[in-house]
Amino acid sequence: MQKTDERKIAVVGVGAVGASTAYALAVSGLATELVLVDINNAKAEGEAMDLAHAAAFIKPARIYAGSFEDCRDAAIVIFTAGANQKPGETRLDLSQRNYAILKESLPRVLGSSDSILLIVSNPVDVMTYAALKVSGMSPGQVFGSGTVLDSSRFRHNLSHHCGVAPRNIHAYVVGEHGDSEVLLWSLANIAGAGIDRYCELAGVPPVNRQEVDKRVRGAGYEIISRKGATYYAISLALKRICESIIRDENTILTVSGLLDGPPYGIKDCCLSLPTVINYEGRGRPLELPLSREEEDALRRSAEVLKGAIKELHL
Repeated sequence: MQKTDERKIAVVGVGAVGASTAYALAVSGLATELVLVDINNAKAEGEAMDLAHAAAFIKPARIYAGSFEDCRDAAIVIFTAGANQKPGETRLDLSQRNYAILKESLPRVLGSSDSILLIVSNPVDVMTYAALKVSGMSPGQVFGSGTVLDSSRFRHNLSHHCGVAPRNIHAYVVGEHGDSEVLLWSLANIAGAGIDRYCELAGVPPVNRQEVDKRVRGAGYEIISRKGATYYAISLALKRICESIIRDENTILTVSGLLDGPPYGIKDCCLSLPTVINYEGRGRPLELPLSREEEDALRRSAEVLKGAIKELHL
């Protein structure tokens, strides 16, 4: 096994999401080495050249197009390869196509025993489970981007209504990154006050929960119908996850990872829950005091994902 380079990040798949992620990482200065890998090597070369030409404006980094083998000593491998979601498709519709790509590609990028594998390809929860099976790696080393973006969308909507910066709002989306996701209204708060109470204190109208739920749950579809794909916000979510790993921050993020009993009695399924992320990867998911309705919805979300996983015959 190779030893990882602690500041090296590999991006596998440089379509819109992968290229935007590489850009976000380059601007952040997190990585000293950034390798881009794609089945279309000319595309990877073009993206790497474009980013490398920004050398005078960013922190020093080696940015280049490489092979699958070049990923093997990366501290973090970000796997974005796969088919894009089309208008009218759900994320789960992509399962078979993207599993075939993952199954063929993933063994070729693995080399170090302590790399972190960050799955982005949709449906991210199903692909994260598949990546665990294909790689044989520890559940703490393999996790997906999950509902980190969905949680940001939730906070964005609450911020717009309440007139408070999103960073001052604590609100999570859990479960599937998809149609069955669960907005945790019971735990959402601003300055320690629940959302409804905060609205009373600030003199703003109550939040229309159904409308916010609709906007958060349908955000991806709305963007895809207008511009064909979503990539800017997810690239920044991935940058934030990488930052938490490389800087050993112990940040709580709603990444997708394996559940096998606690919490909530959900087994043999990958989904998102608030989890501590640091240099070692994903810790144990936190068991939050959910309302009965939220816990039931989370279990229903798990059943949806188990059904999709079963269809892959892993």
